[in-house]
Amino acid sequence: MPLYLLRQFSAVAFTLVAASFIIFLLVEASPGNVARKTLGPFATDAQVAILYDRLNLGDPILVRYGRWASVLLGLNADPLADPELGLNFEDPRGHKYFGNFGFSTMMKVPVADVIGERLVNSLWLAGLAVCCIIPLSLVIGTLGGLFAGRPIDRGLTVFSSVAASVPEFASAVILMSIFVIWLGWLPGTSPLQRGGTWPIYLQYVLPVTVLTLYVTAYVSRFIRTSINEVMATDYIRTAILKGLPWRRVVFVHAFRNAMIAPFTVILLQINWLISGVVVTEVVFAYPGIGRLLLEAALFGDIALIEAAALIAVCIAISTQLIGDLGYMILNPRIRFT
Repeated sequence: MPLYLLRQFSAVAFTLVAASFIIFLLVEASPGNVARKTLGPFATDAQVAILYDRLNLGDPILVRYGRWASVLLGLNADPLADPELGLNFEDPRGHKYFGNFGFSTMMKVPVADVIGERLVNSLWLAGLAVCCIIPLSLVIGTLGGLFAGRPIDRGLTVFSSVAASVPEFASAVILMSIFVIWLGWLPGTSPLQRGGTWPIYLQYVLPVTVLTLYVTAYVSRFIRTSINEVMATDYIRTAILKGLPWRRVVFVHAFRNAMIAPFTVILLQINWLISGVVVTEVVFAYPGIGRLLLEAALFGDIALIEAAALIAVCIAISTQLIGDLGYMILNPRIRFT
């Protein structure tokens, strides 16, 4: 088991380094001068040339990546904070700390401040959605798997198929038409502003409902298939023939083995819920990290793009590591491999 964990953490470290280099390479090598992107479209050619020389942007890509990584790790100060550049970038934490992604040219503040607030909002949205998705998916999937081919299974299959087929923006429009325009029960946007007409908890209802409907329909199908396959195995039939209570057969013998495959699907959805729900966040004006990444890309804010993309990669790797550890719990044989 210690060797297994060592391999997993080594793979995580290698993946982070490789992913960070690819992100840096794609952003830095995109069309346009990095100095021009930093200063904005209204800077003069002389100002761009000065910044280009000060940042040594003519160096090889590996050298530039090393400098960027050293700033991110807190080994060196951010060169954009140099007072001689006249950019007036100030960071209350100083210019040399772990997690220093630089400054946002779009918002004129440290990236760490922007990312931190948006990430917390996305975690809240994802957490509330997961709290609804997991129990609903388990109930729908388990009922469908246990009563495969029966009317209850057919009804749940129709519901799941319809919910999975409707895109996020379409379900958002439908729900807003009913609960915002027609009934007037809920707000149409979710900017998380306090002191307004609608309390914060009501601003979460529609975004969470849209995500819950879409993901539950997807995850429940995997659970249904997995439960159905496990219930048809020989050891389950043997347990039933031995006279074990039905509840014990389902929840002790079948359910644990049936959750191995859906467990991966659920973790992948968590990763998407935190950093990939751009459509839902844009439709409801929700201040999350997915919407921030879109805004940064449209503006050309390379520091924000690099930070948001790297955080999305970290979330994906973390969920994968949690999945590997979860397999050890669901299948003890993995502990000794």
